[in-house]
Amino acid sequence: MITIDRRRILLDGAPRLVLAGEIHYFRVPRAQWAARIAQLRAAGANTVASYIPWLWHELPDGTVDLTGATRDERDLGAFIDLCREAGLWFLARPGPFQMAELKNEGLPYRLYREHPEIVPRGWDGAPAPTPDVDLLAPAFLAETDRWYDAVMPVLAERLVTRGGPVLAVQLDNEIGMLSWVSNTPVLTDAALTQLRAWLPAHRTDAARTYPALTADDDAWARAVRSPEEAWAAPLRVDLARFARDRAARYVAHLRAAAEARGVTGVPFLINIHGTGGGSCETFPIGISQLEQSYSGIDGMLSGSDHYVGEMTLDTTTDLYVLNALQQAVHDDDQPLTSLEFEAGTGDYGDGLERLAEPSTADLKSRLFVAQGNRLLNYYLFAGGHNPPLEEPVGDGNDRIAITGERHGFAAPIGPEGQESPTYAPLGAAIGRLALHERHLARAVEELDDLALGLVLDSYATEHAHPGSAVMAEIVGDLRAHRGAGQRLALARSALLRGHRFDAVDLRTMRPRPDGSGRRVLMVATSRHLDAAVQRHLVAHLEAGGSLLLLGVLPERDLEGADCRILADALGAQAAPVRHDSGRFHPSVSWRSDPSLLGETRVPWFQELTASGDARPVLTTVDGETCGIDVRVGAGRAVLLAAGLPSRPGLLGHLLETLGAGRGLALHSSVPGVFATTTRDEDGGRILHVLNVTGYRPQVQIVLDGEEIALEPAPHTGYLLARGLDVGPARVLAANAELAGIGPDHLTFDVPAGPAARIVLETPRQVTADGPGARVAHEDGHVLVTADGPVRVHLGALV
Repeated sequence: MITIDRRRILLDGAPRLVLAGEIHYFRVPRAQWAARIAQLRAAGANTVASYIPWLWHELPDGTVDLTGATRDERDLGAFIDLCREAGLWFLARPGPFQMAELKNEGLPYRLYREHPEIVPRGWDGAPAPTPDVDLLAPAFLAETDRWYDAVMPVLAERLVTRGGPVLAVQLDNEIGMLSWVSNTPVLTDAALTQLRAWLPAHRTDAARTYPALTADDDAWARAVRSPEEAWAAPLRVDLARFARDRAARYVAHLRAAAEARGVTGVPFLINIHGTGGGSCETFPIGISQLEQSYSGIDGMLSGSDHYVGEMTLDTTTDLYVLNALQQAVHDDDQPLTSLEFEAGTGDYGDGLERLAEPSTADLKSRLFVAQGNRLLNYYLFAGGHNPPLEEPVGDGNDRIAITGERHGFAAPIGPEGQESPTYAPLGAAIGRLALHERHLARAVEELDDLALGLVLDSYATEHAHPGSAVMAEIVGDLRAHRGAGQRLALARSALLRGHRFDAVDLRTMRPRPDGSGRRVLMVATSRHLDAAVQRHLVAHLEAGGSLLLLGVLPERDLEGADCRILADALGAQAAPVRHDSGRFHPSVSWRSDPSLLGETRVPWFQELTASGDARPVLTTVDGETCGIDVRVGAGRAVLLAAGLPSRPGLLGHLLETLGAGRGLALHSSVPGVFATTTRDEDGGRILHVLNVTGYRPQVQIVLDGEEIALEPAPHTGYLLARGLDVGPARVLAANAELAGIGPDHLTFDVPAGPAARIVLETPRQVTADGPGARVAHEDGHVLVTADGPVRVHLGALV
């Protein structure tokens, strides 16, 4: 039995971490299936995940082979049964889309030949340049139902609720990604008919906004596919919201189809696309497109899909923000999951051009579980070989994937089954999570009175007509000023001082599950900001909350109309933004205390004027005000209208003066150390410390008034117990990580300091082995110290 409750995944009532690895059975000879599964199990994983490609299982005549009648590697049930025999769960990903570098993203060629109407037409009527389809086209839904007729019964008889290993099923994959990357909204004739009916139900001025709404079909199609500037701005907004609704209806159809074929009682998963190129900046585009498909819907979970490379100052902040924004639209039960958790060397081009640091997957895993991820699917875990297509298509290799014969050359297990340099480090990382599973599977991150504001519609930027100046202007503004501020300045400045924050969806302002406060909101502002969001921010101020705003003054709504709700509350007016150039190099400084921000070069600024008691705080070297501090109702807001880089001293000072308490204060001699804490329902706590740098800095942490001095090793993470029940002992404090737990002993790794210091509470007699190991008794506790790793023996009752 699998249930989802209070952001936990429970199997037979016990909170669990699902630690999976992706093995593509269709790329591995059947005789080697058991060996690959064994390699995954040896790495410590408890789950196998795999796509189930429609393209592979459907034969040229349209029949589907899932039993191995035509090729041994098509026997899906046999592969899943091997997972069960190995004691592993199975996470099924049957599409219909898979991506995975498959031709047509995993769809059979037959679909496009027999149903040309499913191919999207986009701006100016141009066909989609990708293998995308109109997901709600009746022909595509009917064909998908045929695919589900074949594949879902194989999964249904193997569900965990029926004694099998299948614990979850992913519905489709990266929905909306192809439309986004190609800037091709789905504007088929059928979709335009649906849009014509949808608009009057979702805006009262639809007929006035779109004069062609009541015209003939051809005129309506031209008005949408090649919009005039008069309605281009509202059309951009409406198309994004219409696409959300269509995605939700499509997912609901897939779920109903799966359930009708016996797949019930397990979670359905939605994989959110949007990372790449070493950045998570565009990830919330996927949230924007898909949140209506899963947010607050019982039995639905979302999963991230992230590829950012090494853990650095930049990417660590990116990933923390990714998790916070993903969680912001979940309900109180839905946990975070990652359905494609990047693993391996990173050499995706098979050119010996990249080799990930051995710490990469470990550090990422530690961050994700600290923020509440309960499922990590290490992707791709094992490579293989792409079999040939049943019917050659003359595309240069005639195999099922664009990567040629070999696939997954960056994976921890290579195409021929060889272990890459990343296999052992990944196994060690998985093992350490498994060791701490009892805590990590049920703990929640402890948060300060601070949240990052999610302006979801600022990410509804997937489509803009290439000839529309108004669309380009609005989209350009939103892209430049969203998320955690330009260059992640808000989030990184907070994290480097130890602030622990979540994100809040500013459309709903839903409280945290535990009812704890978010007195201070960090918000990246753009010129275009939805009116409802502006009203919520003003209400937050009037109720006594605080805002730290970084960006330009909001003066228009998402459709370009004047909207000064927030600006008027602040009593502020703004001049046009001034950008740097070859002959203009603006710099700013903190007006009252240059020690917080001395003269600092910025790429842009916006001069502000304010009425009432607004206080100028940030100025250019020429004396222009570009930052104000103003009281609004019972609250207070600081608006910084300049392209500030991360400045933990200044922005951290502002967060604290605005009322964001700091239960964990962090100072490091080298920037790049991150820390947070988690607590379970028994009061057990872990201090999570990540050093993503190549240095060994001096770190001082003050946690609830207690000073902790650390010297974390380069590229190393630590799970440091702070009142954690472990067998017959309670670890009250430790600067070394638990490495082993036995019935009569505990082992601790190399300490995050010059010497190990472990404080225990136990009724047992304690001895210790290790370099310089010593045992003392202080204030009723047992103190174990050592000059390195130490093994603590728990003997007879004292």
